[in-house]
Amino acid sequence: MIVPSRRNLLRTGIVALIGGTAGCVASAPEPGLAVVAVAPPPLREEVIPVLPPERRSVEYWHPGHWQWNGRAYVWVPGRYVVRPRPAAVWVAPRWERRGSGWVFIEGRWT
Repeated sequence: MIVPSRRNLLRTGIVALIGGTAGCVASAPEPGLAVVAVAPPPLREEVIPVLPPERRSVEYWHPGHWQWNGRAYVWVPGRYVVRPRPAAVWVAPRWERRGSGWVFIEGRWT
């Protein structure tokens, strides 16, 4: 029977760890910003519910988007939200290509 040395066990564990995550997350270009090595799927088509006329001026449809949960992309469905002020414009969240990966840019009101 062959008994692996501690060094070989450690090396095997490191290779398994790297191999298991190599396709998922790369190093972050800035602190707190995760880079995902796998491109996000195409956006889903959503059916936008019709609002009553009296709510159309105060609510805005936030389209759905893909979010990375550390292992895979999950769909966050769209929803209506109240505008913070009447002239506010929503800049939707998006995925940007950076280096060899993808970075999620949060949505925001301008």
